[in-house]
Amino acid sequence: MNAAARVAEQDRAAGGQHRRTVDIGEGRFARASIALRVYQRTRRIRAYLRWSEAGRTKERYVGEVDGSTRAANLKQAWTAARALELLTEEPAPAGSWASSRETRAIMAANKGRDTKPELLLRRALHRRGLRYRVSTRPLPKLRRTADVVFTKVQVAVFVDGCFWHGCPEHHRPATKQNSDFWRQKVAGNRARDRETDLILQEAGWSVIRVWEHEDPEEAAARITKVVRSRA
Repeated sequence: MNAAARVAEQDRAAGGQHRRTVDIGEGRFARASIALRVYQRTRRIRAYLRWSEAGRTKERYVGEVDGSTRAANLKQAWTAARALELLTEEPAPAGSWASSRETRAIMAANKGRDTKPELLLRRALHRRGLRYRVSTRPLPKLRRTADVVFTKVQVAVFVDGCFWHGCPEHHRPATKQNSDFWRQKVAGNRARDRETDLILQEAGWSVIRVWEHEDPEEAAARITKVVRSRA
C-alpha cells in the first residue's frame, strides 16, 4: 500500500481527514493516524494513536480492537480515540466562509462537474444520438453554468443535487451543527436556480432541471423530446 492509499484508508476509518486532528497546544494541531499491532503470543490487536510533534513521533494507546477486517479495526480505534477525548475539531482558517473544518470538508467534497448522475445522464443522451457541450455557460456574459448544453437549439440542462438544491422528495434540513448555515446555503441555491431559469427563458432558452435521484434513461428521454422539438 503506497502513502496515498494509507492516507485514504485512515480518512475513511476516521470519517474524514478533518476528524484526525490532535491539539498539540498553543493553537497548533497535528494530523494523527492509527497504528495496529498484532501480538503474536495472544493474537490480540492493540491500537495506538500516533502523530508528529516537534519532529518527534508521539503515541497513545487507545485499546484493543476485534474487528473482522483491518478497516473495521481502524474504525473501532478511531471511535475509541474520540471517546477518550484524544481528538479535537480543528478550527477553520481565519476568514473562512465555513464555521468549522467539518463544514469546509463537506463543501470541498461537493464536485462542481462530472458527478455520477451527470455522467449517467450524458451517456444516456449520447446513446440517443444527441451531441452537446458540457459544463458551459448558455449565455457567455452570464456567470451561470449548465451541466449539459445544446447550443444550436438553446436547451440548457441542470443536474441538481437533492441536498444542495432542496429536493422536495429527499431533502432533509440540517438539524444539528451549523443548521442555520446549511438552511441559508440551500435557500440561496434555490433562489439562484429560479433566477437562472427566468433569465435563460427570457433569452429564449428552454431550461430542464433533472434531480440527481431521477432515472437517467427517463430524464434523457424527456430531454431528447425537447431538443428534437426545437431542432
